[in-house]
Parts: sequence; C-alpha cells; structure tokens
Amino acid sequence: MPKYINLYKNYTLNRGNYQLRLPLNIEYMIPDNDSVYLLSQFIEEMDLTDLYSTYSRIRENKATPRQMLKIVLYSYMNHNYSSRAMEQSCYRDVNFMYLLEGSPVPDHSTFARFRSLHFSPCTETIMAEMTNFFYEIGEVLRNDIFIDGTKIEACANKYTFVWKKSVSKNLKGLLSKLAIFVAECEEMYGSKFVYENKVKIKHIKKLRKKLYALKKKENIEFVHGSGKRKNPIQRSIEKLEEYLDKLKEYTQKIHT
Repeated sequence: MPKYINLYKNYTLNRGNYQLRLPLNIEYMIPDNDSVYLLSQFIEEMDLTDLYSTYSRIRENKATPRQMLKIVLYSYMNHNYSSRAMEQSCYRDVNFMYLLEGSPVPDHSTFARFRSLHFSPCTETIMAEMTNFFYEIGEVLRNDIFIDGTKIEACANKYTFVWKKSVSKNLKGLLSKLAIFVAECEEMYGSKFVYENKVKIKHIKKLRKKLYALKKKENIEFVHGSGKRKNPIQRSIEKLEEYLDKLKEYTQKIHT
C-alpha cells in the first residue's frame, strides 16, 4: 500500500487541555470610552441615502452598507488602509466584530469594491455630515481653521515636495537681496529708484527699464562663454532677471 507522507507540521501538540471561553456579548470586552462607540453612534444617525443609492440591490445575510462604512472608517481611524487588513481585523479584533453586528465577515475584495464603487462617489457628502455631527455634539470647535501649507506637485515624488514655510523663508531672503541689489545699482548708475527705504515691485520695474535703456544707449552687446568679459550693465541685467524669475516662482508656489 502507498504510504502517505504528512508534510504539514502539527502545531497543536503542546496546547493545553482547556476550552476557550468568550462572553456571549463581546460589548463587555470593549471599554466604555472607546472611540468605536462614538463612531457607531454618529453613523447610525447619519443620512446615508447617497451611499445606498450607489447599490442596485443589497443582498441579505451580508454586511450592510452602513456596517461597511463603520468598518472602513474605524479602520482609517486606526491608520489601517489595507483591504486585507480590514478583513483580518474583522476576524481578530472585537471592536470590528462589534461593528459587524454578527454579519458574515466581508472578504478583502468586497472592501475594495465598497471603497471604489460606493464610498468614493459620496465621500465629500459623508465627510461634511460627519464634521457637522461632531460639531453638534461638541467634539470639534469652529473657532479656528487649520490649513495645511504643504504644496504637492501633480507628479510628486520625494524630490518635488514644496513646503510653504521653506518657500516663505526663501522669499524673505530674496527680497533682502533685491533691496541690497537696488541700493548698489543706485550708487553705480547714479539714479534714485527707492524712496522711504522700502523697495516695491514698481521700483524693480523702474530699475529694469533703466538698465535696458543704458544698454541700448551704450550699444552694449551681451557676451556669453568662457574667456569673454561681461559689461557691468550686462551683469546687472542678468542678476536682476535672475531675481525676478525667482520672485515669480516663489509667488506662484505660495499662492497656488
């Protein structure tokens, strides 16, 4: 007779002879101040008509859209964004079991479809209603508005992040350099562009116009490349154009 070889190791050899006992009501295992109660409360009171309208039909003996929303949001609250992790939590975590209310555990594909096909189209409505509910029960205040100043490009990567604080700092330094540059040009070319010791954009434009007028008057040809000596007016114009390009760049990053 053929002999069958068991390739699987038996990991239950050293387990104790005891029976695992769980309370019939798992709610007793959850602290009274746990955030899962607050989450469940406000979702029960929310109007989820928009969410339910994304379904053509709702199957019986399955997790309802309301229960799915509870599980997804509670998972997000715990910094857990994976569909597979949500499925696993429903098997292992009593808080997720409480939200599931005895319904069968959805698989990871069900969570993925819920987020892309049902939750995504009405996200803004749900989040706005959540904010209003938190305000009504006193969990959030409307005295202050906190704005994230991070600027992220469309094709962002770790080298293309733009931080508002950094841009503001660079802009401040650029304005200081511009003030020094204008003062040097006033002394070099014998013209007065700034009054009351405050450099404005109109002063920069006036200086630029003056430099190009001097270039035309003296018939100066710009030179480039190694071994060629630049005229002071050319150096001033190039430096000013560089400052103006940077000023435009920083202004766009702050206001867009």
